[in-house]
Amino acid sequence: MVPRLFTKYKETVAPELKNSRKYENDHQIPRLEKIVINMGVSASLEKSAVEDAASDLTKITGQKPIVTKAKKSISNFKLRQGYPVGCKVTLRRAVMYEFMDRLVSVALPRIRDFRGTPRKAFDGRGNYSLGLSEQTIFPEIDPDRIKRPQGMDITFVTTGGTDGEARELLKLMGMPFAE
Repeated sequence: MVPRLFTKYKETVAPELKNSRKYENDHQIPRLEKIVINMGVSASLEKSAVEDAASDLTKITGQKPIVTKAKKSISNFKLRQGYPVGCKVTLRRAVMYEFMDRLVSVALPRIRDFRGTPRKAFDGRGNYSLGLSEQTIFPEIDPDRIKRPQGMDITFVTTGGTDGEARELLKLMGMPFAE
């Protein structure tokens, strides 16, 4: 089954981008390449903190996350090389479009006093990063079973070479940017 957001991209977003930016070739039209979701966990917490974050990320994305480990030892943070410090998931193709659809239409409106996502979170190469303070905005997570609120970083990687192209792509796909 084809995701709803992908059909929207093919039918409305891509032709509108092609007309507004005057692209000559369909391959010049920016598109969403992947979405990377990262949850960093403090190393000073108990050992089950990384496992809890990984299980929450599995529920949210439908994919098993990779547990990231510390590359260097840092004595001030009581961190040793090889200790687990977080987890991440990379979404592509249909799963990516399903996740973005759920994020934009269900999860972001559940944030209290939500006025839109920041407009200046682009990196200069057409990638957009969004930070969330809690994982409980997703309906898959039961707030009663959460031991600790856990934040996450979501990065949208696009093929748009500039921030303007990527901003227009994400706006047409439904990203609610702050005015």
